[in-house]
Amino acid sequence: MSKELDSSRILEVGLGFWQSRTLLSAVELGIFTLLGNRSMMGEDIGKEIGLNPRGIWDFLDGLVALGFLERDGDGVNGRYSNNKLTSVYLDKNSPDYIGGILEMASTRLYRYWGDLTEALRTGKPQNESRHNEEPIFDVLYRDPVKLEGFMRAMAGLSARNFESFAERFDFSRYKTLCDIGGATGQLSILVARANPHIRCISFDLPVVEPIAKKYIHDSGVADRVKTASGDFFKDPLPNADIITMGMILHDWNLEKKMQLIRAAYEALPEGGAFVAIENIIDDARRKNVFGLMMSLNMLIEFGDAFDFTGADFSRWCVEAGFKETQVLPLGGPASAAIAYK
Repeated sequence: MSKELDSSRILEVGLGFWQSRTLLSAVELGIFTLLGNRSMMGEDIGKEIGLNPRGIWDFLDGLVALGFLERDGDGVNGRYSNNKLTSVYLDKNSPDYIGGILEMASTRLYRYWGDLTEALRTGKPQNESRHNEEPIFDVLYRDPVKLEGFMRAMAGLSARNFESFAERFDFSRYKTLCDIGGATGQLSILVARANPHIRCISFDLPVVEPIAKKYIHDSGVADRVKTASGDFFKDPLPNADIITMGMILHDWNLEKKMQLIRAAYEALPEGGAFVAIENIIDDARRKNVFGLMMSLNMLIEFGDAFDFTGADFSRWCVEAGFKETQVLPLGGPASAAIAYK
């Protein structure tokens, strides 16, 4: 019987950290940015980024085999270059760079995920708090430069989802939108660009507002995108026809999720829409691997925070008073969960 079973999937996943760590190290070392639009020999790459000769060709050829680099020629004289995927998404000089989240995974999340077993046993976060280090957000909110860098990393992860929402959602019945936890103002900017009749407010903590204003000023839609500041757990949310939360609800436990949903309900007019853009898990919890892994990441980060299904979202929103809900797929693992007042 065992001869008829292929064990390769078990080994692929069980040793998947080999491949993950290889890509993360490449991003951390800046290989894709170094290459840019040119090709280089392995020895020259090693000298540029300070690699010991022992690992250079295993590392670079591993990236070729994984599909992240191209190589022209064989052996030590082979020349390495980006492929279409990495030149668009992993070169820091590209406007579509998404490597920021991978940089954070490399330098921070990777080691914490090594304690997943402990998180599953205890239900407690395995982040800086477990290692007697200062909480990451305390560090970020004290340093505007680090805070902006973190927000750029998150923006790279969210850009496609927000663009898709701006294009696929029917905005024809609405005039105003307020994005809660708006960070750099990215969602508001993308919605305003795609929908010239919509006026937007990006709402976040006071320390974030100067960063958002800078991005909005350079966006080309500053006449229709403004900022507002406050604490969404303490202050009323700005009134708008649409209230959005992009990757916000999953950061919290159920009690705080419900507090945010009720706050959104209060800020909306009759007929208004509340939208949560998340990696919504399929109701049967069988297909959205990324959403399920993201929920485990919330366990690692916060303990009692979690991602959720469309059915979960619908149940919570109906309890808060919303009339109906739907889930709008955005491509890939992300969806917009929508509740109508």
